[in-house]
Amino acid sequence: MSEAASPVKSRELNMGRDSGWLIGADIFAVFLALVGQVVLTRALITEDYGIFIIALDVFATAFLVIDLGLPTILARDGAKSVNQIWNAIWRIYRIQLYCMIPFLILSIIGIPIFIGDWKGHLMLLFVCIAIALLHIFSYAPRSGLRAAGLAWMEAWTKVIERFVTMSGYLILYYSGNESVESYAIAFLIGALFGLAASLLFAKSSLKTNNQQSEWSELGDCWKDNKSLLIQSLPFAITLGVLPYVVRIEKFIVAGNLGIESAALFHVAQIAWLAGLVVPQAMRAALLPIMGERRNDSLRFEASVDKSLDICFGLLPIGLFGGAILIKSLLPMAFPEQYIDGTLGASAVELFMVLLLGWCFTLLATPTYTALQAGKNPWHFTIFIGAVVVFAALVGFLLISYFSYSTEKGLFAAAIASTISSGFLLFSSIHLSKQWRIVVERKVEFLSTIGLATISCYGFVTDSIIAFSGIVIFMFTPRGWRAIFSTD
Repeated sequence: MSEAASPVKSRELNMGRDSGWLIGADIFAVFLALVGQVVLTRALITEDYGIFIIALDVFATAFLVIDLGLPTILARDGAKSVNQIWNAIWRIYRIQLYCMIPFLILSIIGIPIFIGDWKGHLMLLFVCIAIALLHIFSYAPRSGLRAAGLAWMEAWTKVIERFVTMSGYLILYYSGNESVESYAIAFLIGALFGLAASLLFAKSSLKTNNQQSEWSELGDCWKDNKSLLIQSLPFAITLGVLPYVVRIEKFIVAGNLGIESAALFHVAQIAWLAGLVVPQAMRAALLPIMGERRNDSLRFEASVDKSLDICFGLLPIGLFGGAILIKSLLPMAFPEQYIDGTLGASAVELFMVLLLGWCFTLLATPTYTALQAGKNPWHFTIFIGAVVVFAALVGFLLISYFSYSTEKGLFAAAIASTISSGFLLFSSIHLSKQWRIVVERKVEFLSTIGLATISCYGFVTDSIIAFSGIVIFMFTPRGWRAIFSTD
């Protein structure tokens, strides 16, 4: 990134610094989100809460295709010509708006067809649609900030969104409001603030009067919209199916065990998803760096190797920190029926099963991102498609087989999710052709996966063998060195 061509407020990309900002902000934002979920479970009856979270998930999943994969392309290529990022954001919006119209019409037509009591929840459904769209339109400016080395600004937009949403929840809760539509509107206002902050930060930092830059400076695919859409197509398809990776088990639980069981599984997943912000933030910070280096195999593999150091260093912290926090805080935070087994199982025990899946997902971060940033984006599409199909098959078979018992069905869902995370790890290694690095670091991989598995089993059974994973902390110092390095 040359100083002459870059906006004044842009800066060099740095994996440790940028991922640190995003991880820190995401953890704080997720903490606020957890507080919000606690408020929702206490303010709303279980059925209303279940309908709210299922509606959000359904529309977020259905509308994500409107993203078209364009913000991902911007995050990958933006560092090549920072002066074009602001213009690229609005170019992306123009394309996305045309795509949004037919999907919006189809969703309005589909509501009365697929939802029986749609009149009773019409306002809630439309608010959830608006929330999903606002989130999609916030991706482009956030990707632009990240590509310009301004991940700290992107981080603040996430905190602002969550803070406004949680504040709205608390105001409604302490005023005695029990309307699910009111809480949905509070979420909508938070999403609106998040989008506004993203655009304001991007405009103040990335807008430039320099008219000399050409679209081709971002890459050949930016020369015209047809080339751009063809290049983004693999990511668009991927984004269309990606949400099912973490939601498929919840949808199957809702179909086989009922809405209340889905609400319980969602509570267990809330804590698990909170942990997933770490690999998600790392992937977000890594993508621009790997995109910039994808034609330099040595530097590209060096990024994979370094990011593995960070993953091995963070894993034991997340493993034991997550287990301790959830065992101590979840029973205090959520209503008793989500913890004591009244709804069929304990959300705490379900989380301990899901925790191993978090470990697999974290270790997959470098190879997952390598597929995203690689020369052939279709490999990434094949990867995500295979993971979704695998998760759907395993989830359907296990949950259906044990559906005669709510408790066993819920544990089957958690086990299916963890198995799918393991498949995600090994398939990402295979498709990104990074087995050489895995073989070179086989001691780290085998010991980490083996000890993490034993520890999670110990957490579920309240056994002393849970402390076996303490040995993994030997990898933490090297991870911290990688985070604070200047590369």
